[in-house]
Amino acid sequence: MSPTGIPIAVATLIVALLAAEEGLAQEPERVWTDVRTLTVEGQGWTDTEAPFDRFPAKARGVVPEAVWSLSRSSAGIAVRFLTDANSIAARWTLTSSGLAMTHMPATGMSGLDLYVRMPVDQQKPPGQVWHWVGVGRPEKQTNEAVLAGGIPPGEHEFILYLPLYNGAASVELGVPVGAKLAPAPPRGKPVAFYGTSITQGGCACRTGMAYPAIVGRLLDVPTINLGFSGNGKMDPPVVDLLAELDAAAYVIDCCPNMTAELVAERTAPLVHRLREARPDTPILLVENIEYQASAFLPGARRGYQSKNEALRAEYEALVAEGVTGLTYVEGDPLFGDDGEATVDGTHATDLGFLRQAQALAPVLAGALR
Repeated sequence: MSPTGIPIAVATLIVALLAAEEGLAQEPERVWTDVRTLTVEGQGWTDTEAPFDRFPAKARGVVPEAVWSLSRSSAGIAVRFLTDANSIAARWTLTSSGLAMTHMPATGMSGLDLYVRMPVDQQKPPGQVWHWVGVGRPEKQTNEAVLAGGIPPGEHEFILYLPLYNGAASVELGVPVGAKLAPAPPRGKPVAFYGTSITQGGCACRTGMAYPAIVGRLLDVPTINLGFSGNGKMDPPVVDLLAELDAAAYVIDCCPNMTAELVAERTAPLVHRLREARPDTPILLVENIEYQASAFLPGARRGYQSKNEALRAEYEALVAEGVTGLTYVEGDPLFGDDGEATVDGTHATDLGFLRQAQALAPVLAGALR
């Protein structure tokens, strides 16, 4: 018994109910806004079948079926907005009830990820423009969560990343009644990334940790993520779609899904097609990452070296024939040399993605200049 004579279990229940009631009373009334009315980045086409598809509707039946299916995931699509709200909530409905994989958490596959643009005097280290604020953890197909509360007074700019390996049927932001919520100003041409599951974001623990998103924050540029798990193969119909994008640069990171023979067959046609459509747009050709077990296992080493040799040969041949604006990125440094950058030897953890982005960002910045 408690000192009041009420059984302890009953007293505990009463305290919990009172706390819940207090929490409900403190929750502000919110105005909900469809994020499509804000600044949507990472979507190269607007004529899509679903609100957050990555390919236009016309791609159905043209690109390989697996690529089309994967393009329904919202990887890399982000929403930028301005608000003076002291708290930000989100509710989102996913297209698939599968929230996670055996090697990738639900927060990365199906969650939301919120960053804020830091005031200049608070950027640490200098130049770190964006800082993480909050995550939306998916528990079912339709979710609602407070992403951040206790936000300092004043207007702030935020970026919200959508799910990496799930589709978003709808996404809304909720701010307290009377708070401002407006689109952020556009940031110019995006950098387009075309690649594999690594590019798509496997296996980040949060949606903002895919390496194209990190590169975007490091350089403060919009990005388009056209990573397709198991299907980044320089397919000609996909390359034709790439050529439609008015991009600041193209980053081609397809080697992990290709054989050396396929690399030799498709690299030059890809570059020529992009050059035909975009004569001056920088193109980065990225080698296969170093498989993490290769330091010890010869077979793992052979698995990527032949592809990189083929890519290098194609790059040198293209330069020799006078193709300009090409940058070659070696794969060995991207994950580091300690074997600690992946979940399974191939797919990156957040550490691997951060290393990859930090290695790639200065190279891309140089190409953009």
